[in-house]
Amino acid sequence: MAPNPIIMQAVEKLGYRVTIGDVATQAGLNLAEAGQGLLALASDAGGHLQVAETGDIVYLFPRNFRDILRNKYLKLRLQEWWQKIWGILFYLIRISFGIFLVASIALITIAIIMIITAMNSNSDNDNRNSGSSGSWGFFYFPDLFWYFSPNYGYSSQERRRSRQESSDLNFFEAVFSFLFGDGNPNANLEERRWQEIASVIRSNRGAVAAEQIAPYLDDIGEVYQQEYEDYMLPVLLRFNGQPSVSSEGQIVYYFPELQVRASKKRQQPLAVYLEEFLWHFSAASSGQVMLSAGLGIVNLVAALVLGGLLADGTVAAELGGLVAFVQGIYWVLLAYGIGFLGVPLVRYLWIKWRNQKIAARNRDRLARARLLASPDAALQQKIDYASQFAQEKVIGTEDLVYSTETDLLDQEVERSDQIEAEWRRRLESGE
Repeated sequence: MAPNPIIMQAVEKLGYRVTIGDVATQAGLNLAEAGQGLLALASDAGGHLQVAETGDIVYLFPRNFRDILRNKYLKLRLQEWWQKIWGILFYLIRISFGIFLVASIALITIAIIMIITAMNSNSDNDNRNSGSSGSWGFFYFPDLFWYFSPNYGYSSQERRRSRQESSDLNFFEAVFSFLFGDGNPNANLEERRWQEIASVIRSNRGAVAAEQIAPYLDDIGEVYQQEYEDYMLPVLLRFNGQPSVSSEGQIVYYFPELQVRASKKRQQPLAVYLEEFLWHFSAASSGQVMLSAGLGIVNLVAALVLGGLLADGTVAAELGGLVAFVQGIYWVLLAYGIGFLGVPLVRYLWIKWRNQKIAARNRDRLARARLLASPDAALQQKIDYASQFAQEKVIGTEDLVYSTETDLLDQEVERSDQIEAEWRRRLESGE
């Protein structure tokens, strides 16, 4: 079985020397999954186990462990190859919607021109002495294209202002963004939730009150249910926590395995609560959104005009060629025109509804966080009691009693002076 890529990324970010608690905090995994994943990765990638005097284990990995795994697992090579291929395929899919939009407008416009030209030609044959038809056709089409232009009605100053608002997306990418958006901004919400909860526990040296975790959870029940602190059960299960009750009946929670670190690192700033990100309609600039919407309107209006011209089925039969082809796919073009404007409209309304829900959840979590900013006497007493269980162990090389990096006999020779000094200390102290 190939190693877990999330654990591999966590090991790299943590400097290739980690404990189970380090990985669980970095990756947001439960301790059991982190422990099993580290054992599998150490076995496959030539990692080493370092055992401290306290019995805690540190995992040490070579910096080229990805190369080792790549040579060992065909699946990993195929995954990396497929990621590159999929990146190209997905980009082609993204730009295909813009290409189809331009092609649709071009096909419909050319078909309209051909049909109107044929109709004008027939009219000229019926009345050769009238020059009005030719003049009408000559002046009609420029006005038609000007009206269909997405910037119709805009002054040159407004168009310049629109061009100044830029984004990192090109036109075809902007069309896809206008249609389908840019993905779920909270796709990794659960991962962020558990990362932040573990970080809060670690920043308090492994011991917390339930109120310190509540700003990172969603539904913690009604007020009367919160007294029982049932919402802490998933946290205890995930990180092997243990409850403790004070003499006043207050419950606090400590997590021994999150109190062990492989190295001392500077704490990253902690978010005071778990904030869900609001959905955005599009990453395209306002000018690109207006251009996409304008072209969509052009496409739909042109399709409706073409439908009126094709109502008489004899026109396509007489002209044949491109006009007959467009008539054959007309319903596809019309459906695309309707969908091009319908999908963003539905998505816009859905985003507004979804953001209201997200804002409400963010307000609830922020309200819980504010209780910690100015705790009452009972909550402060609870936090003080939790601090009695707080501790932090950083396992350095001087704390190791065994490592799989070197032979056991060599380690005993290297540690002989340390062992002798320990025995001398015990004899002198009478232990």
